[in-house]
Amino acid sequence: MSDGKNSGKSSGKNGRRRRAAPSETGAEALLGGPRAVFVWGLGVAVYFTAITYRTSLGVAGIDAADRFGINASALSTFSILQLLVYAGMQIPVGLLVDRWGTKKVLTLGVVLFTTGQFAFALSDSYAMALAARALLGCGDAMTFISVLRLGARWFPPRYGPLIAQVAALFGMAGNLVTTLLLARVLASAGWTPTFAGSAVLGVVVLVLVLVFLKDQPEGLEPDPEPEPAHHAGGYVRRQIAAAWREPGTRLGMWVHFTTQFPGMVFLLLWGLPFLVEAQGRSRAEASTLLTVVVLSNMAIGLVYGQVIARHHRARAPLALGTVLATAAVWAMALLWPGHAPMGVLVVLCLVLGACGPGSMIGFDFARPANPPERQGTASGIVNIGGFTASMTTLLAVGVLLDATGGDYRIAFASVFVLQAVGTVQILRLRGRAHRRERERVVASRVEAVHVPV
Repeated sequence: MSDGKNSGKSSGKNGRRRRAAPSETGAEALLGGPRAVFVWGLGVAVYFTAITYRTSLGVAGIDAADRFGINASALSTFSILQLLVYAGMQIPVGLLVDRWGTKKVLTLGVVLFTTGQFAFALSDSYAMALAARALLGCGDAMTFISVLRLGARWFPPRYGPLIAQVAALFGMAGNLVTTLLLARVLASAGWTPTFAGSAVLGVVVLVLVLVFLKDQPEGLEPDPEPEPAHHAGGYVRRQIAAAWREPGTRLGMWVHFTTQFPGMVFLLLWGLPFLVEAQGRSRAEASTLLTVVVLSNMAIGLVYGQVIARHHRARAPLALGTVLATAAVWAMALLWPGHAPMGVLVVLCLVLGACGPGSMIGFDFARPANPPERQGTASGIVNIGGFTASMTTLLAVGVLLDATGGDYRIAFASVFVLQAVGTVQILRLRGRAHRRERERVVASRVEAVHVPV
């Protein structure tokens, strides 16, 4: 047994364990286990629900155009507005997560996106439906960063890459529910029963979060108290500036920007119209192909998470390989004369499944570049990247479709422009971020050597 002096590393004045540095074995002893899986699983359930609502328009695009009497540009505005709100909320949400903790932010998020889904179900005008999707996007924006922070508080740091990929995997399961279940319910039950029925899930997860979710394990000291209100402006500026100064944060943002949007645009809105109107597939075949994207995403996410957890240097090659593969299959599908064969479309969907896992690599660059108290802010900056690219592409595809009379080849060529911009930025920041990361590793080892035992 240790006396009070010898236990000073793990106990405070009241015998309470302090929050130790990630490298300390004592701190890791508090993390992980069934309780961690349960609490983190509640956060993932919230993210699962948010993804189900976010992607519900992807199987209802044609129905929405008929219901509200709108063209392609107006239809794309639904998803653009939703993503605009989502992207615009990322830094504020990151700051809120760092200051308020996970439970408060997730609770607010569930209330907002559930209300938005109910409102969308009852919408009988284009304006009301737009407002509902904006509210949904605001709540959705509060989920993933919160889940990342929850994982960082409940699991040892070495599991960070795998935890992020598994969270994304379960999020994609929400997309799977959309493509397999919601599409069929919509076809049989109609608009209002389908969307109102799905909103009940949000009520269930809200109750679970309020009753069971905890920010961190007992025995860890809470984060320092936030600054008083009159210092809040300075706190916000310092948090954002400090996170942005880190090359790893900026590299993570551009990785997220370049990898995520092709798959997001396909699943969120334009995949089903492209497959039905441009490729001559039935709605059933198109829904099956969208399901292929989701299943591929889930499988590749597990692979990427395992590889990065074991081989940290694989991050950049995996990200750049994802971009290259995505560009290649899009070029093949778009340049194919006439309708592309089913085999080509299956390959396209399989490769698009790598976009989500590829975007998670962005967080693996930002995470080691920032201390725990800045993780939410840094994650918010990273998350802005992919959703900004997705929003831009959604708008470009809609405008180009209207301008060209429905030429999907020209419309989807906008994908290559954004991929080129993002790839240049990744190559520019890659070396700088790696050098900074090595400096941090060396500094932490030197500090560990000089810590008295």
